Amino acid sequence: MSVPDDLVLVGHISGAYGIHGWVRIRPYSDDADALLNAKTWWLDKPALRDVDVMQAKAHGEDVVARLVGVADRDAAEALRGTTVQIRRSHFPALDEDEFYWVDLIGLQVHNLEGELLGSVADLMDNGAHPILRVQAPAAGEGGDKPKEWLIPFVDQFVKTVDQTEKKIVVDWGLDF
Repeated sequence: MSVPDDLVLVGHISGAYGIHGWVRIRPYSDDADALLNAKTWWLDKPALRDVDVMQAKAHGEDVVARLVGVADRDAAEALRGTTVQIRRSHFPALDEDEFYWVDLIGLQVHNLEGELLGSVADLMDNGAHPILRVQAPAAGEGGDKPKEWLIPFVDQFVKTVDQTEKKIVVDWGLDF
């Protein structure tokens, strides 16, 4: 079995759902479209393997699914803690100026003055909008933690995102 090189971690199995082998998945994003649309998932327990999805549907903040080879509650419960990955090629297409968070992580962040703030280490959602967590390049050998900025991912502060150039330009000073 060859493992695709475009797998993206999208959630984990939090336990069984019902008694007929359904599993409950906690998605790592608010929009679970990728989980709901992919017909094959890659699970890491007991070893990384592909599993066909028979049925999947949203259930509150979670996704519940019936997987081939998971016939009862015990089998579903045995998958608790298993991570779920899907192929990037199975993600739904995005409109212009929309981004998957996973594509923004690692991009360099510069301000309008051309100064490098650092790179996107993570994103988080505060309910109103996403927030970029930008980490400055590692400091010297003093052991100090590198400076970090939390920049709201809104038009007021994020001016351009260029995935080809792997660069984000923000209206944000080094002294913020």
